[in-house]
Amino acid sequence: MREERPRYDPGMPLYMIERTFAEQLDVSGEDVKLTDEINADADVRWLFSFLSADRRRTYCLYEAPSPDAIREAARRASLPVDEIVEVGPATLELSGRLRDWADSQAPV
Repeated sequence: MREERPRYDPGMPLYMIERTFAEQLDVSGEDVKLTDEINADADVRWLFSFLSADRRRTYCLYEAPSPDAIREAARRASLPVDEIVEVGPATLELSGRLRDWADSQAPV
């Protein structure tokens, strides 16, 4: 069994991944669990995603050792990868805004 790492690893690079899907995306909890297991095997961790209004593009934030690790995990999960951009962490002010926004979206 794989050892659980901390929720966020400040030493791990961050990447934004853009994906385009042929059909509207409809993801189940089981899909997420399977993808997380595949990602873990490549030392890749999904952190957060945005879905476009047409439900055909995602913009996902990942921790990963390299773009190649992301591509390999995506290949194994049969997920497209259009673009991978290394990004830096937001300032604390922006991180708080994202947290506030995410909290406002949670079901009551």
